[in-house]
Amino acid sequence: MSAVTNISTYRFAELSGLKDLREELIAACKSWNLKGTILLSTEGINLFVAGAAESIDLLLGKLRGIPGLEGLEPKISISDNQPFNRMLVRIKKEIISFGMESIRPANYTSPKIAAAELKRWLDEGKPVTLLDTRNDYEVKLGTFKGAIIPNINTFREFPAAVRQLPDELKDQPVVMFCTGGIRCEKAGPFMENEGFKNIFQLDGGILKYFEEVGGDHYDGECFVFDQRVGVDPGLRESDYAVCFACQAPLDAADQEDPRHVEGVSCPHCFVSAPERMAEQIAHLQQKLNDVATPLPGSIPLENRRPINIPAAHDGRLLLEVLVDLFPQIPPAEWESRCIAGRFKNYGGTVRGKDHRVRSGERVIQIFPPAVEPDVCADIRVLHEDEAILVVHKPAPLPMHASGRFHRNTLQYLLNQVYAPKYPRPVHRLDANTTGLVIFARTRHFCRLLQRQFLEGLVDKRYLVRAHGHPAQDTFFSEAPISAEPDVMGTRSIDELDGMPSRTDFQVIKRCADGTTLLEAKLGTGRTNQIRVHLWELGHPVVGDPAYLPDRQIGDTQTLDTEAAPLQLHAWKLSFTHPLNGTAMTFETDRPSWSV
Repeated sequence: MSAVTNISTYRFAELSGLKDLREELIAACKSWNLKGTILLSTEGINLFVAGAAESIDLLLGKLRGIPGLEGLEPKISISDNQPFNRMLVRIKKEIISFGMESIRPANYTSPKIAAAELKRWLDEGKPVTLLDTRNDYEVKLGTFKGAIIPNINTFREFPAAVRQLPDELKDQPVVMFCTGGIRCEKAGPFMENEGFKNIFQLDGGILKYFEEVGGDHYDGECFVFDQRVGVDPGLRESDYAVCFACQAPLDAADQEDPRHVEGVSCPHCFVSAPERMAEQIAHLQQKLNDVATPLPGSIPLENRRPINIPAAHDGRLLLEVLVDLFPQIPPAEWESRCIAGRFKNYGGTVRGKDHRVRSGERVIQIFPPAVEPDVCADIRVLHEDEAILVVHKPAPLPMHASGRFHRNTLQYLLNQVYAPKYPRPVHRLDANTTGLVIFARTRHFCRLLQRQFLEGLVDKRYLVRAHGHPAQDTFFSEAPISAEPDVMGTRSIDELDGMPSRTDFQVIKRCADGTTLLEAKLGTGRTNQIRVHLWELGHPVVGDPAYLPDRQIGDTQTLDTEAAPLQLHAWKLSFTHPLNGTAMTFETDRPSWSV
């Protein structure tokens, strides 16, 4: 294979017509089979390009014909293989990102010192301070002996690093250097503005120094921004690789290290799986705290909630359908909302109470702006990976929009954190119930997990404190639970048409105050199942605002944040991971009322 010519060069000049120039250059480079990157800006050009020598000459000829780029001189090296994968021409605000618009190298740069002159200074032991302006990962591959290393991750951090240098350096000769000189074009004027009186920049950078005088006074190799990673003082490609994650150069030992996973990590940035998850969870936790402060529902906004019309209601009047679908809300309330024009289609047309709906139609219910009730938003993330999210839900906090709650819900808060890829709830907890909830990261994983719930493969255990002392230490209920909500959205025992249900109970402790601490294991997953079964057995849950003693129904669904809690907690959860088949078990701390 023919040798590949690599060039790197830059020029600060006032350029215009960048969009047209970009199109010309990308077409020309592709026709010449060149690959690499050209950055264009109103402040100049910066490029790294490789290809056949004759094609490189054609490119340089074209660029030198552009006003301001007549003196463009590249640094040249040879490699056995093409170091770039494609040809890119990009328009940028700066050709080297510095973040200080007042620094304009096209108008002024600090004095330059030639490579041979710097070598002579160093040979003679002339007092001079060498300052490396490059990033930490570049310096790891090599630098000049005795140079000051600013310890920066990006060039934008350079100004802050300069301000930490000793004041005595401001009166001494300082020679800055970088890979090819471009960063020094901006670093020099900045340092002069900061009071440094004797600043020089190494003309052409390290690569020009290697080309003209070799590697004297330099330790190691020079990091370059292509697939070669590094070149030695003879400008020959080194055996280094580069870490995809942290950009650290990797020698042979680094590449053999088990912590080096190509495209993922290296010994310099490797983080163990538990540490990585801990970092990610901390990040998610902070984002959750941010979106919940203040609570979204504390700001009045109009809310919209869709109602899908089932096939069985095709051709019926809208008011009849609403009453049938939502019997927990009085018919007079539905009629009042219809008269107020609170139902529309997606086109915005109002649908009155006498509108005849069609199967599959989606009617939008409009909720006027209102402040939602406060909730507890102390959501704690326990586990997150590419397939699942496990959280500890506080209370009171509805899982999803319902009743007076539109945005003060667990789903809404998680949606804000994960947008635009929303997590999908695999199962649900009542607004007043605390504990473990699983979300799936995709529709596919959600289906797999829900199948485990439907097939009884998930072990769900709750802590519950109930009124009274059951006669047996171990007991169960198989009373069928109604499929449709009753008054206030509650469910009831329906021996004729109810859904099969089973809950097993185990006494943990009979308490002196006449209550009993139980462990409840769900065999099915009906709405309000534990609460309804204990209520039917004559041992309603302590703090339940809906299922009261003596088979009474309360007038509250979701508790206030200041109210005594519902003493029902999703304590343990075991299932099979939908991606890798691993058995997963989660257990929370016991709430204070259960200790």
